[in-house]
Amino acid sequence: MKNVTTTLVLFMLCFISCKKEVKTETETTKVSDSIKTEEPMAEESVAEKPVDSAAYVKAWQDYATPGNPHKLLADEVGTWNCEMTFWYEPNAKPEKASSVANIKMILGGRYQEANYVGKIMGAPFEGKSTVAFNNATKEYTTTFIDNMGTGMMIGVGKYNESSKSVEYKGEVVDPVTGKKAAYREVYTIVDASTRKMEMFDTKDGTEYKSMEIVMKKK
Repeated sequence: MKNVTTTLVLFMLCFISCKKEVKTETETTKVSDSIKTEEPMAEESVAEKPVDSAAYVKAWQDYATPGNPHKLLADEVGTWNCEMTFWYEPNAKPEKASSVANIKMILGGRYQEANYVGKIMGAPFEGKSTVAFNNATKEYTTTFIDNMGTGMMIGVGKYNESSKSVEYKGEVVDPVTGKKAAYREVYTIVDASTRKMEMFDTKDGTEYKSMEIVMKKK
């Protein structure tokens, strides 16, 4: 995999180098034409700083190589029983549901993918989530789609070592109003075989807990 990454980076370097040569040739031609019709420029143009190829390659290799945060995601590979609780309105009576999540790592251990199957209010439920750790920004990104809508939830957050949790923040669309609203998700590593996900929505400017999922590994 490292060889593939190195080859890809080298290819990109060659591509960028070729583009620069073409750009330089074009700019030289324009300057030559300008000199024929205009007076010489009083100041010399500043030469572009050459690209440090070794630093460029290393940056891309570091960006593409899974690290300890990805091992944290890999620890969750397996099958999980999920007990779900929903609050459709602030202070509303909770609704219960259950599902099973199958979690795996994809694309060489770079991303986590989870597939959920269950029932919500008696209706079949299917969902898919992905989780990524971006080596460049040092942030986690989570996405979620399911068969109960046509939108995608996207949240971004950082891991808190002291609380063993990630707090994601993003936006969701209310299908009734068509307007976007902020949401917050707290994903907590309770222990080796237990995870808890809490979702907080905002209604009329006030945040309330709308969902909780307690996951137990089989």
